[in-house]
Amino acid sequence: MVKEYKTITQVAGPLIFVEKTEPVGYGEFVNIRLADGTIKRGEVLDTSEDVVVVQVYEGTGGLNKDCAVTFTGDSLKLPASIDLLGRILSGSGQPRDGGPQIVPEKMMDIYGAAMNPYSRAQPEEFIQTGISTIDGTNTLVRGQKLPIFSASGLPHMEIALQIARQAQVPGSTEKFAVVFAAMGITNEEAQHAMADFEKTGALERAVVFLNLADDPAVERLITPKMALTTAEYLAYEHDMHVLVILTDVTNYCEALRQMGAAREEVPARRGYPGYMYTDLAGIYERAGVIKGNKGSVTQIPILTMPGDDITHPIPDLSGYITEGQIVVSRELHRKGIYPPINVLPSLSRLMNSGIGNGKTREDHKAVSDQLYAGYAEGRDLRGLVAIVGKDALSERDKKILEFADLFEDKFVRQGRSENRSIEDTLNVGWNILSSLPKAYLGRIDNKYIDKYYPENKLE
Repeated sequence: MVKEYKTITQVAGPLIFVEKTEPVGYGEFVNIRLADGTIKRGEVLDTSEDVVVVQVYEGTGGLNKDCAVTFTGDSLKLPASIDLLGRILSGSGQPRDGGPQIVPEKMMDIYGAAMNPYSRAQPEEFIQTGISTIDGTNTLVRGQKLPIFSASGLPHMEIALQIARQAQVPGSTEKFAVVFAAMGITNEEAQHAMADFEKTGALERAVVFLNLADDPAVERLITPKMALTTAEYLAYEHDMHVLVILTDVTNYCEALRQMGAAREEVPARRGYPGYMYTDLAGIYERAGVIKGNKGSVTQIPILTMPGDDITHPIPDLSGYITEGQIVVSRELHRKGIYPPINVLPSLSRLMNSGIGNGKTREDHKAVSDQLYAGYAEGRDLRGLVAIVGKDALSERDKKILEFADLFEDKFVRQGRSENRSIEDTLNVGWNILSSLPKAYLGRIDNKYIDKYYPENKLE
C-alpha cells in the first residue's frame, strides 16, 4: 500500500521539507498531490532520519502544508520510444506540441549507466556541419564533445540551428538524428528555433526538449539528462548516430547555483557549488562511441561566457572536461561576419583522428595549419600597423595582412543557410592561399601545392 504524507513543514524556493517519513532513498521520484487534485513531480535531494528534502520540478507555487507527498520508491524515468523523433517536449519530457503522450517501448533512468572507459572506441569519423571554420580548422568527430563558447548578444543559437539542419556524415547512409535541448531560453528564441526546425524539415529527424526562461529552474536540471537519455536510446537501441545540442549550459549552471543557495550549501568559486565540475562531467562524459555498437552520441554544448570571460568557472571547467572548444568572437560579429567564429582560440583535440585521406581529403591537415598560421600572423600585424602604419611593413608583411582580411571575408564569412561540403571548404582555403606566393606556404608539402594550388589566382 502506497503511503501519503501530509507532514510538509516548510516550502523554501523550489524545495519542500517533509518530516516523519519511513526510510527514503536519495534521488527517489516523488508525487505531490495538491488540494485540487493536481499532481506535481519531484525528486529526493537530501534524506535523513528527521527530514526529507524534495526538489519540485514544476515549481512550488500553490503548495502548502496540506499537500500530500507520495514516495514512489523509483527514480525518474524517460518513456523512451522511436516515436520521440519529430516531437517537441518540455524540459521534463511532457509533450509541448499538442501531440499525445509518448507510449514507451522502454522506461530508462535519466541518469544513465556509467560507461566503462575500456569499452569506449576512439572517435574517428568526420561529421560535416557545413560551416568552414568548424569543418576546415576545428573538425567535429563522431563521439566527440565539442562545446561552443559564446557570449550574450552573439548568434550562437543561429549557429546551433545551422549545425542541427546541416550535420551529416558525407557518403554515409546510416541513420542520423539530432536531439536539441534548450535550457532557460526566452519564448522568442524558442519560437525562432521551432519555426526553423519546421521550415527546413529538420524536425522529422529531431527530438526537441524546451525549458523556457519562465519555467522552473529545477526542471532545467533534468533537461540535459532527458536529452542525453533519449540520445543513448536512439544510439544504442536503434543504431542511430545522434548529435546532441545543449543550449545554454550557463543557464543550467545558474540553476545549480540557485539550488545550492536554497539548500544553504557552502559556495565555491563565484557562488557556484563545489560539485559543479562533477555535475558537468556527468553530462559531457555521456558522449562517445562504444566498441561493437553501431550507434554513437556526439555533443555540442553551447555556453555563454558571463562578461565575455573565458576564465569564468563555467567555460573554465567545461574546457577541462571536453575535447576542445569553438569560440564565437564579438569582434568578428561587430564586423558583420557570420558565423563569427574565431579559429585562433578554437581547438578540436580529436581533429587529427577524423581527417585525412579516406576521411576528408589528404591535404586537409596541411591546409588547416597554413590557414591558421597565416591568419595568426596577420592578426599580429594588425596590431603593429596601428603603431607604425602600413607603409612601414615589408612586402611580405603586407601580403600576410591582406591574407588575414581575405580569410575573414571568404573563409569565415558564409551564408546562414550555406552548407559547404568539405571539398568546398578546402577549395575556398586554397583560393585564399593563392593570394600568397608559393614560397610563403611553408606548412604545406610541395606535392599538395603541385596538386591543389590554383592556377587562376584569387583576385
